[in-house]
Amino acid sequence: MFGIPGKQAVTMTPAAVEQIRKLMERDGHQGLRIGVKKGGCAGMEYTMDYVAETDPNDEVVEQDGARVMIAPMAQMFLFGTEIDYSVGLLESGFTFKNPNVAEACGCGESIKFRDVEELAADRDES
Repeated sequence: MFGIPGKQAVTMTPAAVEQIRKLMERDGHQGLRIGVKKGGCAGMEYTMDYVAETDPNDEVVEQDGARVMIAPMAQMFLFGTEIDYSVGLLESGFTFKNPNVAEACGCGESIKFRDVEELAADRDES
C-alpha cells in the first residue's frame, strides 16, 4: 500500500461521485475498480470495471456514497489522482487528473507514468 495516513488514495469530483453512485445503484454493484494495463500509444491505459465483490487487497475509497476500489498493481500509479466525470456533446466519460503521469497521448486514452523508483521515492518523502 502506498497511502499516506489520513489521506485518501484518490478523490472524486461531485460529478464523478454522482455518476459512480448511479452505476452502483443500477445493478447493485459494490463500486468500480480502477486499474491500469499495458496498451495504447503512450504505453498504459486506465481500466474501470464493475465490482460485485470487494477484493481484500484493493484500496477502497468511499466518498459521499460512491465507492471505488484500486487494484493492488495500480495503487502506486494512481495515488493522488482526482477522478472527474464530464458530459460533452459528442462523448461523456470519466477523466483522471493524475500527478504521476509523465506523458499522455494526443487522444487522451493512454498515459505514461513516471519511473517506478521516482514514484516510490516521492511516497517516502511525503
